[in-house]
Amino acid sequence: MRLRDLVEGARRRLEAAGIPRAEAALDAELLARDVLGWDRATWIARRDDDERTVDHRTVTARGAGAFAASFETLVTRRATREPMAYIRGSQEFYGREFLVGPGVLIPRPETELIVQEALALDVARRVARPRVADVGTGSGILAVTLAVEWPSARVTATDISADALAIARGNAEAHGVASRIRFVEAPYLTGVAGPLDLVVSNPPYVRATEAPSLLPEVRDHEPGVALFGGDDGLRDIRVVVAAAAGALEPGGSLVMEIGFDQAADVTGLVMATGVFDAARVRHDLQGHPRVIVATRPGTTRPGTGTL
Repeated sequence: MRLRDLVEGARRRLEAAGIPRAEAALDAELLARDVLGWDRATWIARRDDDERTVDHRTVTARGAGAFAASFETLVTRRATREPMAYIRGSQEFYGREFLVGPGVLIPRPETELIVQEALALDVARRVARPRVADVGTGSGILAVTLAVEWPSARVTATDISADALAIARGNAEAHGVASRIRFVEAPYLTGVAGPLDLVVSNPPYVRATEAPSLLPEVRDHEPGVALFGGDDGLRDIRVVVAAAAGALEPGGSLVMEIGFDQAADVTGLVMATGVFDAARVRHDLQGHPRVIVATRPGTTRPGTGTL
């Protein structure tokens, strides 16, 4: 059978499993290319090849005829609505590839707004060695990205999951910043010595009552501990705001992702600390409030402190 026919059959299976047609077609092709080790240009040039004659070197020395079996395994996983990022083992974030697995949230484009807002604060220009904390680091995308973007920064990344921290360490090593990130298995900012110049966080903020409405890829596969923030979605946000208020240097900032309908509540929590003089909300591409930025009044002195 031609490779393209196998992929078309996979597309139909994925669509029958509830995956939208365009997404199913893309997923089927990507899984085939992953097994083959082909880029898209090669796929287009060779998709009419018979699967039995695909050169064994092309399928990573599995042997001629191995494509169909390997492809079937991956398609079966996707048909259960397992996320593509978990099947493939990686996801792009801020132009870089990151390792991911079932123990961590899958990086999403909206979270890149945290990086954009953090970089716009230009902490590295004002402070010789910025002291940054990433609360609930997960796969480490924020900690690693900021360490790459700010070579002078010293970052502490916390998480309560040892599995998540193992993945985050792997990402730090892959991007060459492991020596500048300290990983701490602890909740929130426990064990993090201040004062800090920047706190970033993508905390759990989905209401527990919203679980039935989530896509199966999210509800059934991503870790609930990283998704759900209690009945009102604010349980972890409250603690992060309070912890940041107590740890930030004058002039330091909190940059945190929030739910699309939480801007007013989170702004109220920020202002109630009495530490921040204002809270600014950044909207995502859909126009939803997505990131809150709060800065402690005062001027940070250039320093060389480390975490």
